Amino acid sequence: MTPERRQQLLAFLESLGFGSGYGLLSLDPAASSAALATLDEALTHSSTGLPRHHDRLEFLGDAVLRLAAAEFLHSAYPSMGVGDSSALRAQLVSDRWLSDLARAIALEPVLLLGPMATGDRAGRATVLAECCEALVGAIYTVGGGTQGGLVAVQHWLAPHWQASATELLADPLRHNWKSALQEWSQGQGKGLPAYHCHERSRVHGDPERFECRVEVGGLSGEGRGGSRREAEQQAARAALELRPAPEC
Repeated sequence: MTPERRQQLLAFLESLGFGSGYGLLSLDPAASSAALATLDEALTHSSTGLPRHHDRLEFLGDAVLRLAAAEFLHSAYPSMGVGDSSALRAQLVSDRWLSDLARAIALEPVLLLGPMATGDRAGRATVLAECCEALVGAIYTVGGGTQGGLVAVQHWLAPHWQASATELLADPLRHNWKSALQEWSQGQGKGLPAYHCHERSRVHGDPERFECRVEVGGLSGEGRGGSRREAEQQAARAALELRPAPEC
C-alpha cells in the first residue's frame, strides 16, 4: 500500500468517527497495517480485477448489517412491535439506504473502481451500496469481529439510523406506498391493486429499468424504478395521490 493510500484511508476512518481516540487501529504497526489492508479490500471493487476486492466483505457485511440494525431498533425502540420493527429494519438495510449513506460519507472518492464500473453511471448506486456493505464488514472485522465488532459498527451507524428512523416514523408511507394503497383499497371495499410491469431496458443499474402501472377501484398510477419492486412502489405512490379527499 502506498503512503498516499494509507493516509487517505486513515483520514476516511477519522471522518467516520474512528479517530485516534476511538482506538480502532492498534498501536502495533503490523496490526494497523492489517486493519488498513482490510479496509482497502472493502473499498476495492471487483471490477478492478484485483485478487483482493469487496465481494468477501460484502457477504459478511450483509449479515452484520441486519444484526446491528436489529440491535439498534431493540435498544432505541423497546416498545415497537415485531412487525413494525421488521418493516423499519428493511428500510434501514436497503440498497437505497446504503447508497444514500455512501453519498453522505463521501465514499466514492476513496473507492478503487475498474474501467467498466467507472463508466457505468447508471449503475453507480448499486456499486456504492455494495461497497458500503463491504465497509460494514470491514469495520466489524477491524473492530474485533465477535469480540467488539458490532460495537464498532453501532458506533458508526447508530447516528445515521436514528436520523433515518425518525424521518421514516414521521412519515409512515415513506417508501411503503404499496402497503398503504392496499390498506386503503381494502378499507374501501375495492379489492386488491393490480400491478402490470415491464422492463424498459436491460442495463444493469438503470434507475428507470422497469415501468409499472397499478389499477384499483377506479384509481391508476404509473411509476419507474431500478427494480420491479421500486417501480411498483412509485406507481402505488402516484395512485395514492389521486385518492379522493375524505368526506367531513
